[in-house]
Amino acid sequence: MRKALFLDRDGILNKVVIREGVVSSPRSLDEFKINEEARSLIGAARSAGYTVVVVTNQPDIERSLLDAQTLEQMHSALRTELGIEFIQVCTSTNDADPRRKPNPGMFLDAARELQIDLRGSLFVGDGKKDLAAGQRAGVTTILLKTGYNIDEQKLADHAVDSLNDVASHFH
Repeated sequence: MRKALFLDRDGILNKVVIREGVVSSPRSLDEFKINEEARSLIGAARSAGYTVVVVTNQPDIERSLLDAQTLEQMHSALRTELGIEFIQVCTSTNDADPRRKPNPGMFLDAARELQIDLRGSLFVGDGKKDLAAGQRAGVTTILLKTGYNIDEQKLADHAVDSLNDVASHFH
């Protein structure tokens, strides 16, 4: 069994977009800006023996606010620029969908497919749904502190100021 570093996409690997005062996912390639700190985090995770897996809700597909081709181009950029190999996506808007965070389905599917030990794995996210999904999957949760998630900090196993601080939690 291998251990994994699960990563949320928006707000972790790429920058979020603020639309009308609301934190949102990018909907175009122009809005999709990779977070440079992610590059060193992924390198450190691999050096520590972790498999890197992205788990991301992308409900804008079902809402027809983002097309599947643009989403694939964004994920292709993650593969090319950050060396991401495994990306789990849920496009559902239904919170009862077992794969949609806050549910753990994407973690469980990745664990089965890649023989991941969830108890020995970590998850970095930036929101309440991320933390709930990680906790339900049985992984250690790490919240990247931002200006928009102050209230969620008490819900995480750990909270960090930058992605560079995550490596101290590798074991």
